[in-house]
Amino acid sequence: MRADGTPSGSSEPTAWVIPDSRRALFAQRYGPVYAGEEAERRIRELAVFASCGDIVTATAIRLGRLPLVGIVDFKTQRNEPVDPAGFAALAARRRRSVRNPAGMLTAALRTAVRTLISEGGGLLEVDGEEDLGSLALVESMPAGATVIYGIPGAGVSFVTVDAATRDHVQELIALMEPRSVDLGA
Repeated sequence: MRADGTPSGSSEPTAWVIPDSRRALFAQRYGPVYAGEEAERRIRELAVFASCGDIVTATAIRLGRLPLVGIVDFKTQRNEPVDPAGFAALAARRRRSVRNPAGMLTAALRTAVRTLISEGGGLLEVDGEEDLGSLALVESMPAGATVIYGIPGAGVSFVTVDAATRDHVQELIALMEPRSVDLGA
């Protein structure tokens, strides 16, 4: 699979990893960040949106706003468990699972995001870590949609999907190191 997520042969990478030399670049925000009541107000006002992260997805659902796609791994930044029942309303629409090891963006996660979007949305449960799932959401959500993801200790980032943000995500993925990874059965 090429960096853009399209198949191109059998020896293609199954995952992309952030090189240590690029970690600071990937930590940079590419959308405005809001916290507390302001973040909640903005979530309530969203039209079509997707979420990445347990806390931000649970918050949207608690506020009565179901994301088209919500990506979760059932733990917080501090590895505190998250109750799956908080995602029941979104899982009722559709539920998919994918393996995505920590620090990676797998082809399986990217494909699962595209599939969920085309099927009408739902909950994507990640075995591993969902942190880089926001990249897959920005590259796959329709133009005009918003992708929200949590930034520990700072709040919620709101990224409007358009040509510029998609280009930015593609540039980031191109900076990652492709790997062949055995994700098991």
